[in-house]
Amino acid sequence: MKELIRYVMSERVSVLEVEKISPKKVSELVEEQMETFIHSGKFQPGEKLPSVRELCDLFDVGRSAVRDAMTSLKGKGLVEIRHGEGMYICQFDPTKLLNHYLLLPDGKDTNALFQVREMLEAGMVKLAAQCRSVEGLEAMKLAIEEMKTKEEDQGIADYNFHRAIASASGNHILFQLMEFISAITKKSMIDFHRTISSDARLLAEIIGQHERIYEKVAAKEVEQSCDEMMAHLEYVRNLMRENNKENSLSSG
Repeated sequence: MKELIRYVMSERVSVLEVEKISPKKVSELVEEQMETFIHSGKFQPGEKLPSVRELCDLFDVGRSAVRDAMTSLKGKGLVEIRHGEGMYICQFDPTKLLNHYLLLPDGKDTNALFQVREMLEAGMVKLAAQCRSVEGLEAMKLAIEEMKTKEEDQGIADYNFHRAIASASGNHILFQLMEFISAITKKSMIDFHRTISSDARLLAEIIGQHERIYEKVAAKEVEQSCDEMMAHLEYVRNLMRENNKENSLSSG
């Protein structure tokens, strides 16, 4: 019976096709150890790290493994490499960490981004209409003027307008949430303005929408400011969706 079982198992194994499980690269192990040290507080923000040679001795690995690990940690926003000075632990910046994981594939998950923006900005613009200051209104107005005059930076000016509203809300948590998605939001706006830059009619409509939002906030019209914001976001979302469809059809 034992011989029969052994035969059946050997026959089954012989027909299985599996990929060999390779052990982790040495650099990945060094990266994990360093990340553990950083998150546990053994290395403090702003602190200079040991040299590459010292880290090689510490982990008993080669220079290439340490360099690859440091490059990866730099990409995560945990380590700063200063040429001629050495390697330093970065100050904690939650926007870098979150944006590292939030970058949407190919920038085409438009619906998910706008769902988040609608939830955040509907509340922020209401608060801005209630609490706005002279400085906040000036920041919004400046952003609108830059949208009209700075052709190369219209996407940045658009982002600055929405950021000014977040700041004018007076709610630091909402403002931080806006900052958390800043990289993907800014990229989305830059791509959008690049798409409509040759269409004067569309650009005028977008600027007009921003002006109407500004006017409602300045007049402290809370619900109306929210209505204008939601209409604006829906309009932009639909334009981006149509553009993505056209791009996918042309590439197909």
